Amino acid sequence: MFSPVTDASPPAARPLVVAVDGTSGSGKSSTCRQVAQRLGLAYLDTGAQFRAVTWWMLEHGVDVHDTEAVAARAAEPALESGTDPTGPTITVDGRDVSTQIRSEAVTRAVSPVSTVPAVRARLLDLQRAVIAASLHDGAAGIVVEGRDIASVVWPQAEVKVYLTADAAARAARRAAEEGGSDLTATQETLLERDRIDSGRATAPLVRADGAVHLDTTPFTLEEVVDQVVSLVPQQVEGAT
Repeated sequence: MFSPVTDASPPAARPLVVAVDGTSGSGKSSTCRQVAQRLGLAYLDTGAQFRAVTWWMLEHGVDVHDTEAVAARAAEPALESGTDPTGPTITVDGRDVSTQIRSEAVTRAVSPVSTVPAVRARLLDLQRAVIAASLHDGAAGIVVEGRDIASVVWPQAEVKVYLTADAAARAARRAAEEGGSDLTATQETLLERDRIDSGRATAPLVRADGAVHLDTTPFTLEEVVDQVVSLVPQQVEGAT
């Protein structure tokens, strides 16, 4: 578990949870990691957990479009998330798969796996355990990113943020991350992911009550990080 040593502790007398939800390509990962570093908090990427389960299913020949088959094996992979924002890791059965989970095959398969209630229930327990651990033994707290953090995973979070961006801007960012992939195809993939995430029956992507909406389209990463960090004293003061 990440135990930050920093002078930039959040202005709260108790541990802090910053819950950040939003659409694919809106800048959640980069924003959350930098916010966590600035505030001296741990960091959890729940999307990496879903990707890790998806990678495991593909490695074991499970048909990711067969809901019953995925559900039947959802409890098998042993997952562990490293929460250091300077180098977050994800291991499956003791193997670091941080690189493998970003493959095109996993990206194509993660949405159907993520809609399976058994997968979501299994990871919900894991996510809550990681968050709870970050709030004990003198820890400062954690920044958690995903699609249902403020609405389902940890609705009592002191700070709730919902990030979005224009589809074209998101596609350009994602294409750049992937080494210049086709913009049109990337945008279509992102919009399809939005449709699936928003339309699934279990824990759909929504803006939670009390979440501050930030459209990141016109801003640089540093500007977005500044805005999220600036919310912390305001939101914590309002919650105490």
